[in-house]
Amino acid sequence: MAMQTAMPGHLGRGPVELPDELRYVARQPILNFHGRVHGYELLFRNGAEAAFRGDGDLATRTMLDNAVIFGLETLTVGLPAFINCTEEALKANLVQVLPAGMAVLEILETVEPRPEIVRACRKLKAAGYRIALDDFVWEPHFKPFVDIADYIKVDFSLSNVEERRQLFHRLQDVPVAFIAEKVETEEQFEEARSEGFAFVQGYYFCRPVLMGNPKVPANRLSQIEILRLLRDESPDLRELTRLVKRDASLTYRLLRLVNSPLAAVRQEVTSIRATLIAVGEEMFRRIATLAITSELNAGRPAEILRMAFVRGRFCEVAASLYGMDSTEQYLLGILSLLPAMLRIPMNHLTPSLPLRNEIRQALEGLPVPEGCLLDWIIQHEQGDWPACDRLAATHQLTSGDLVRCYTEAVAWAETAVRFA
Repeated sequence: MAMQTAMPGHLGRGPVELPDELRYVARQPILNFHGRVHGYELLFRNGAEAAFRGDGDLATRTMLDNAVIFGLETLTVGLPAFINCTEEALKANLVQVLPAGMAVLEILETVEPRPEIVRACRKLKAAGYRIALDDFVWEPHFKPFVDIADYIKVDFSLSNVEERRQLFHRLQDVPVAFIAEKVETEEQFEEARSEGFAFVQGYYFCRPVLMGNPKVPANRLSQIEILRLLRDESPDLRELTRLVKRDASLTYRLLRLVNSPLAAVRQEVTSIRATLIAVGEEMFRRIATLAITSELNAGRPAEILRMAFVRGRFCEVAASLYGMDSTEQYLLGILSLLPAMLRIPMNHLTPSLPLRNEIRQALEGLPVPEGCLLDWIIQHEQGDWPACDRLAATHQLTSGDLVRCYTEAVAWAETAVRFA
């Protein structure tokens, strides 16, 4: 019998429903060269095997079942959902359980373009589905797939500049958008841009080229000082108000967030003091941290902010299940992406952060118990399910609960980004 769990703060989207057997789902962003998310590739896993390993038919059905259960709208917020498809999914029209307007069907590199498969793909495309070719390497017999493709994905880790140049030259007259996969550095990002790719997939934006003279700007130090005050059991309201009011942009963000559905305040508030009184200290800490994080990420891709909110909310909700300090874990998740936001190495940032030594160590990647939830979600983002299982077993965490916390965090973070 399926379990039904309503997570706190789920923003009225309804409960996340999961069956008794364990299900994993992760998403990886596909961005344009302005840093805007074009869509997400969804990675699914059920039980002990990752999707598309072992029995291909079972893996396909598992993938589709997961997509229906989690809901593409919840996971991608209406953006295109790129979903790997095996031969069975295409030939038997199993993918038609997915909404045609949202689903991009990724034909795996192992699928051969036999006539019956090509006919099935043409039928699906006529029904409104878009087609992507995954890990594409040109071979003449793949031309029937190329003729119906909307996207071609090229793995940067398995191709070189000359191979990609030849591919672009060969397909220069084909109306298709090229996606550079596994782009993990800003140098690769710039290569993809100069070579003519339309989109990039990979976590290059989380590993930026760090500043040669790493120094935290003065206005950022002020925001970090606010975070320090917020960690106090009874923060000095007068000092907190003074610091927030000195930053006009931060004040605007804070009031905007407090007047949003995230805070659920029934009356409008127009001052920092009124905000604290209206929402209470705990909610004020959370909302103020969101506002500060948005300011820290100014000028960087919005996906960094979205990931920070997902990590923060996940760590907060999961912490309550395991007797950890929810506020501390929330900050740990949020601040884990500070190097990507400020382009400063973490070891130059942690001395300024208002956190216990163990939390600083967790941010620096040291193996401390306080960092187990952050470690889990970082592996989850990469779709490394065995690593997730090992972490859960080592720290006596329940994988099913962690998956539910992640799904709730994704929904919560989308609302937070809209109002941040």
